[in-house]
Amino acid sequence: MDYEQITYAVADHIATVTLNRPEARNGYTIGMADELGHALRTAGADDDVRVIVLTGAGEHFCVGADLSGGRLKVTDDASEGDWVEPATRATRPMFALEKPVIAAVRGAAVGVGSTMILAADVRIASTDSRFGFVFSRRGIYPEGGSSWFLPRIVGMGKATEWMITGRLIPADEALASGLVSAVHPPEEVLERAYDLARDIVTSTSAVSVAVIRQALLQMSALDSPEPAFQLDSKLIASCATSPDAKEGVASFLERRDPVFPGRVSADQPDFLPWHTEGE
Repeated sequence: MDYEQITYAVADHIATVTLNRPEARNGYTIGMADELGHALRTAGADDDVRVIVLTGAGEHFCVGADLSGGRLKVTDDASEGDWVEPATRATRPMFALEKPVIAAVRGAAVGVGSTMILAADVRIASTDSRFGFVFSRRGIYPEGGSSWFLPRIVGMGKATEWMITGRLIPADEALASGLVSAVHPPEEVLERAYDLARDIVTSTSAVSVAVIRQALLQMSALDSPEPAFQLDSKLIASCATSPDAKEGVASFLERRDPVFPGRVSADQPDFLPWHTEGE
């Protein structure tokens, strides 16, 4: 795909996906949604990519859906029974990833600007950032699976208040509520995201991270920990023959940085329930 509304670049095992409509404060369009979905799937399939950083060009991350025409432009083929709304076109492939996503947010992250980052693993914001699940104030509905993600991040009480009132949420409240993990001056946000990404690249096993990410997403939603107990027993048993586990122990004992040989595409355990279900 030739990207027109985002940019995609890979360097040092980090894929940077940038919303790139700064003249429109990165207003979200169907074209941007489809490009985001494609870029996320591309990063997910590339063994050279270990971490994805999601950010926006200019002073704002995303002000929400593009309303420049005076109405909500969300339909392309909505008459089709399997039509997927634009925010879900980004959050669904982000959820399915086996690589961590770090959202680096400056300025406004409103509407879909807030919902799309809920599927990320880490959200880092600027001191001037503001968030808003403003759907009730526009007479519309939350999207991108946000009614599933948000309560898991900030709790049901806070999620309900934010969603029902649709009010803007300043950076300090977002930090206190756990929506974001850190707040930095605007000019430092992206570099702090890269610092974290580089630490993941140099210090962790790609296969281990892939399994951990999906285990958290899949197991935490279940009614009982019993499936997690059973999975954990299989995973720990598999470490006896795992090259990554061998390298992790050796590098620790030798007091050096690890060089993990495992690849996400080929070396994950063959009994993971989410892989079986996907097949």
